Amino acid sequence: MTSTKRPVAPEGKAQPPGDDTHGTATARPVILVVEDDTLLRMHAAEMIEEAGFEVLEAQNADEAIVLLEARLDIAVVFTDIDMPGSMNGLKLAHAVANRWPPIRIVATSGHFQMRDGDLPEGGLFIAKPYLSQQILSTLRELSKPAAY
Repeated sequence: MTSTKRPVAPEGKAQPPGDDTHGTATARPVILVVEDDTLLRMHAAEMIEEAGFEVLEAQNADEAIVLLEARLDIAVVFTDIDMPGSMNGLKLAHAVANRWPPIRIVATSGHFQMRDGDLPEGGLFIAKPYLSQQILSTLRELSKPAAY
């Protein structure tokens, strides 16, 4: 399967939920994949997209923040913990929880040893190597609309 460029809001303007760059409505939950390893990011994005989600990609926390500021429809951030740049995945998770509380967080790492309190409340950790079904079932659960 060929990789396609994921939609980004034009000129940094936020897009309303369910609206994409082609002007067609979509009910697919939007997942932001943040991973500095290109092959892992492409694999995760393809797996998640094939499961019916809309996928945005960022190679670090700084790119993720730009996408989060531009899009109003991101349901879940799926982030690696071990990333170079201004913040790692844990700092990104806390930034997301503080600025965009409705967005759910799933963090992953093959090296990091998680402790209580490392992730914000409600954040989930899945160790690498992970199983595709483990990620997909978690994303399906977290992206369900909240019941009021």
